[in-house]
Amino acid sequence: MTNSLHTLRACIAGDRLSISRLAAGLAWLLGAVLLTGCATVANPDPRDPLESYNRSMTNFNEQVDAMVLKPVATAYQEVTPAPVRTGVSNFFGNLGDVWSFVNNVLQLRGEAAASSFMRVNVNTFMGLGGLLDIASELGIDRYKQDFGLTLGRWGVGTGPYLMLPILGPSTVRDTFALPVDMKGNVVSYVDPVSARNSLYALRAVEVRSNLLRAGSVLDSAALDKYSFTRDVYLQVRSRAGDAQNADGKDDGSSSNGVLPEEPAR
Repeated sequence: MTNSLHTLRACIAGDRLSISRLAAGLAWLLGAVLLTGCATVANPDPRDPLESYNRSMTNFNEQVDAMVLKPVATAYQEVTPAPVRTGVSNFFGNLGDVWSFVNNVLQLRGEAAASSFMRVNVNTFMGLGGLLDIASELGIDRYKQDFGLTLGRWGVGTGPYLMLPILGPSTVRDTFALPVDMKGNVVSYVDPVSARNSLYALRAVEVRSNLLRAGSVLDSAALDKYSFTRDVYLQVRSRAGDAQNADGKDDGSSSNGVLPEEPAR
């Protein structure tokens, strides 16, 4: 695992000159996107009145993904053994359960809050700090929540669909909730900053690597990728807002707007 993480950090870090050039290139590309996003789309979807801007930002994100995220995620998947990748996913899932516990409390969901609390304790103390998902093996359900869903619980509408730079699909409500979600992320309290940034980078690469199969399927399909991604995201968030199948439970079908993976061949 140590060798894999060293390889990953080398892929992400690069040299200072390359990073500065990349940042300059991304800034130029983003400026071009903002200029081209001023055009209007005829008869936009009522849920997506900002479609012209969103499509331009989607194009920007796809180019960043092609230049940076996808190559690094591919390297991560190739050099990191599957059990290690599973442990990384479990680790960040356990950290996410901490914030889910807070939001379940804010939503006054007693059973869900108790389950989240139990998951964190079981996986932290019995699962090697969260690397093993012992709680799921014991049948302790995951109730995944965030502050955007908490706002929705108390009557705040989602608002229009919104594509964020780098971060991807969102809504106006979820975008306003994002700073709170970032504060609720346990990683944001890790010290020193270098370790914190390494965890952020590892999380980003881990999430992107999980989408490699789905991305290849979507690329090969004869459809409008933008509309498909938007519709999937809004549908998933709508279901999550409906108390995740009426009881708040994450039954595996909810993925916060993430496209499903291609079934293993």
